[in-house]
Amino acid sequence: MKKIILSIATIATMATVSTASPVDVNKGESKSGFFDRIHAKGDLRLRHEIIEKDGKDDKNRERYRFRFNLNADITDNILLETAVSSGKGNPTSGNVSFKDDENIQDYFLDELKLDIADIKYSFDNSWLRVGKSKHHIYRPIKTQLVWDNDIRLEGINYGYKNSDTMIRVGANRVHREEEPTGSENINILLAQYVHTLKLDSSKVNLGAGYYYYDGVKGNTTPYGSAKGNSLDSANLYTQDYGILELFAEVKYKDLLGMPFKSALTIAYNTLADSDNLGYDISAQLGDTKKVGDLKVNATYRDVAKDAVYGAHNDSDFSGGGTDSNGYYFKGKYKFAKNVDIGAWFNWSRLGETNIDYHRTQLDVILKF
Repeated sequence: MKKIILSIATIATMATVSTASPVDVNKGESKSGFFDRIHAKGDLRLRHEIIEKDGKDDKNRERYRFRFNLNADITDNILLETAVSSGKGNPTSGNVSFKDDENIQDYFLDELKLDIADIKYSFDNSWLRVGKSKHHIYRPIKTQLVWDNDIRLEGINYGYKNSDTMIRVGANRVHREEEPTGSENINILLAQYVHTLKLDSSKVNLGAGYYYYDGVKGNTTPYGSAKGNSLDSANLYTQDYGILELFAEVKYKDLLGMPFKSALTIAYNTLADSDNLGYDISAQLGDTKKVGDLKVNATYRDVAKDAVYGAHNDSDFSGGGTDSNGYYFKGKYKFAKNVDIGAWFNWSRLGETNIDYHRTQLDVILKF
């Protein structure tokens, strides 16, 4: 019952925001100058999830994820970006599982985290962000081989883009909700370059990136788990992480009447002597821009134990982190202007023991 009440209350809030007549914060039409500079959006995702793992009881659970962005144009070139989301304490997921023995506020207010809080300065073909920023590293077909969708970088980052070139550089710090005894700061220095080749009916993105984590070896894990990476008996990292990423992505405007993408992404940890290679091969057909649109995606991924920093890559595939290989398939259907329906299926083998792992997610996403 609490799940239903929470869902109805949230949808009602969304409807109130969406239909508020004095101010449309997304479309500045004949509004005062102040409200023309305010932009808001958000979404609520309701999920049913099934996890099957050899040697463990099957897990069935209902979850939600809530996100809300409120941005303000301070000047024509300076933007204040802010966002809150559910999933407090978890940087790679906004999901919260429903329980029957907690108050409604425990599902919502107590679970909110400050997800984004930064200043963006735009000039020419460039931007500069300072603070806790939204995801801006380019990922072909949004692969999460190296970076989970929900990771936010905290520091100073620069981006440049023109018709055929994209550049990202930054200096950031790994966020810790708590500081365990003996923990030291972990910093991230990153650089990425993407070049686009435009052909008659397609375009090709060729990219390379390097992500250096300073201060990992001998340090504590930032979120309570290394997510597959090598640890010693004291639960400290035994490897450093300097991840070289290479990728090639091909995009077709029209294949069978729909857009099509395919990509190969490789990640290689240059600072580990073994178990240091990961890759995924992905393809996507379709898009969900208009009501009735459908897109489907298929990926094969193999990620060795220390190929990437396990606290920052995909939190869903194989249960999160590294040391696994397998497939996932996902689809999304645009049911209505502000409603998407999605499904995600994962079959993997975990570690050297090749434990079978299956995960199914069924989603309804409401946007406002």
